[in-house]
Amino acid sequence: MYLEYFGLSAHPFRLTPDTDFLFMSEPHKRAKAYMDYTVWNREGFVVITGEIGCGKTTLIQKLLSELDENVVVAKVFQTQLDEVEFLQAVLVEFGLNPFNAKKVELLDMLNTFLIDQFLQSKQIVLIVDDAHNLSMKVLEEIRMFAGLETRKEKILHVILVGQPQLNQTLDHPDMQQLMQRVKLRYHIRALSEQELGDYIRHRLGIVGAAKRTVFPPETLPLIYKYAGGIPRLINTLCDTTLTCAYADSLPAIKSEVVEAAAKELQWESYAARVDRQRTKATRVSNEGGVRELLQDQAQKLGVIADRVGKIEGLSPALQTIEKSLAAIELHLRNIARGQGMAVRSDSTGNPRQKSG
Repeated sequence: MYLEYFGLSAHPFRLTPDTDFLFMSEPHKRAKAYMDYTVWNREGFVVITGEIGCGKTTLIQKLLSELDENVVVAKVFQTQLDEVEFLQAVLVEFGLNPFNAKKVELLDMLNTFLIDQFLQSKQIVLIVDDAHNLSMKVLEEIRMFAGLETRKEKILHVILVGQPQLNQTLDHPDMQQLMQRVKLRYHIRALSEQELGDYIRHRLGIVGAAKRTVFPPETLPLIYKYAGGIPRLINTLCDTTLTCAYADSLPAIKSEVVEAAAKELQWESYAARVDRQRTKATRVSNEGGVRELLQDQAQKLGVIADRVGKIEGLSPALQTIEKSLAAIELHLRNIARGQGMAVRSDSTGNPRQKSG
């Protein structure tokens, strides 16, 4: 559409994780360095987190493009799996056939493969994207099979990449054993306003606009206002802005065009959207807490009702016992009178011998 109009050789703001367009900001450089360290220094676990659209998957693709044949990699991108399904996914990535096998067989298959590859001097890496979707049970499985090691080094190296929720899961008390194995942990922050300008110029320069100013400096604060520092959102807004300018045959991008593009996307400011999402998340969390409390109270009331029901069920038997005890008491009174014993009316006192 707008490529010829703006003299561009390709779309600069596609949403696909294309490593040719990867902008290595300081946070991205640090995250990539941690990934490299884990692979090449055989260092257990690394955890990388970041907001949706910050470039995590593109970093993974960049890492994969740089690995040689000496590195054996399993990449798992579908993470809404149970323990067995996850093990199967890992084994499939390693080129094995894990189907129709029980869990113990899957673990044996994986351990055998890891040891075999290690003896061949291979570096074995497991990369899990969208790791925030993993359950604690699956994370515990990863800890267990990643625990295979020699006296000097780990055999399997794990890179967990996910949204900030992953940190919440890992900080759970039940995850202490896994966290003790995490060597490096890093969160990719959003781009600053200055980095946003560098990011836009970087992508435009790749498609032939290095010597032209497509987005003037006065438009950058507006782009930051609506997209924040999230690369995916920046791409969406910039692409829509270029489309709007082309549709209206405008010779240059101005602030009004960015505003129009944001309106087309039905976006309010990024800060307002984040605040609304946080409010919603808090409300859902509070509702979940109330729901859990009500469920707990209902469960306790159910236990009480069950016990009361059992007591009520004993009522006929208790009545029978009461009648039997009354009959026994009457019989004992008669025996006592026959032997000349004085009996208190409540039958609880000590018997007295009558005087002659």
